[in-house]
Amino acid sequence: MLPLMNKVLSVIDYGSMLAVALGEARTGLAEGGIPIGAAIFDSGGRLISSGRNRRVQQDDPSIHGETDAFRRAGRQRSYGDLIMVTTLAPCWYCSGLVRQFGFRTVVVGESTNFAGGVEWLLSCGIEVIDLVSVACVEMLAEYIRVNPAVWNEDIGQPPSGA
Repeated sequence: MLPLMNKVLSVIDYGSMLAVALGEARTGLAEGGIPIGAAIFDSGGRLISSGRNRRVQQDDPSIHGETDAFRRAGRQRSYGDLIMVTTLAPCWYCSGLVRQFGFRTVVVGESTNFAGGVEWLLSCGIEVIDLVSVACVEMLAEYIRVNPAVWNEDIGQPPSGA
């Protein structure tokens, strides 16, 4: 029998990973933006990059939290062993990014306010771990309540009455 110290135990702390993305979401909210944050980690839990939704701050509809983290990660030889962590279930746009570049694991803080492409990602064989974070649910629900027009724009919904 090998001594315990010779065994390698790997436990991924998804809660700590989500805390990084949640910090980005809070920064985005403080900047006047939509509070959605993301982070990319390697399979050992090392932070590769993080980002936040900057659509409002930079007047650029393509800067979602996941795309910001993805761009900040720079070129990678492979994405299959990387973990995408996001405070909210990824929209179709960001789900496409996850699928195209071969991420195999996505951790979401919540899918209550918006389920995005979760079912599609699952159907593609991508592991989706929903942490059902109360902090994530409450922060975005409050943002949606106060800023419904900006939220609908973010998810590609036409303004009411259009």
